[in-house]
Amino acid sequence: MIEFVNLSKSYPVQGGKHKTVLHRCSVKFPSDKSVGLLGRNGAGKSTLLRLIAGTQDATTGRVIRRGNVSWPIGFAGSFHPDLTGAQNTRFVARIYGADTDALLRFVQDFCELGDYFHMPVRSYSSGMKARLAFGVSMGVPFDVYLVDEVTSVGDQRFREKCAEIFKERLKHSPAFMVSHSLGQVRDMCDMGAVLNNGILTLYDDVNEAIAVHRKNMKQVNA
Repeated sequence: MIEFVNLSKSYPVQGGKHKTVLHRCSVKFPSDKSVGLLGRNGAGKSTLLRLIAGTQDATTGRVIRRGNVSWPIGFAGSFHPDLTGAQNTRFVARIYGADTDALLRFVQDFCELGDYFHMPVRSYSSGMKARLAFGVSMGVPFDVYLVDEVTSVGDQRFREKCAEIFKERLKHSPAFMVSHSLGQVRDMCDMGAVLNNGILTLYDDVNEAIAVHRKNMKQVNA
């Protein structure tokens, strides 16, 4: 279960001003529902994921986490560039108490990196890093998954492969998902949260959240 308690996040910008991503938000997300995070580009959706993950500090307030929360699955910046994909996988397994050999087998098979799996991550393309991050995320059992455009990785066949295994994980663990594909949000999420001008509004019906988001986008583009 994830809960925001009077949570705010802002950044300093040029001219001594601040950009507010989230303003005094208090909300408790259901523990059995996957949530699509919607908002225009630059609204702060990825920042919300990092706040939930605990990889970024709030300006005020706090995030209450009950259960094991994944890192943002589309984010591969936590890998050590001088370690190989296999070595990074072993490191993650030790941190999260997973079976090292089992995780290695799963990630190597799933990510389809070939010989690169045993090469330094600094030699990877951004797509290869994302494949590795997704494979490791799917190989470690989490109570809550954080997803940032995860199934946009790779070619069509690999995206379908990602979507299939992620749907399987959602049968047992909810997710917070950021995606530009509203169809994907509708397909994978039970409810939606719309972030607009620093205000986060939770909707029990994901279709209602999508409708509100579309309306906000029309107003921005008008």
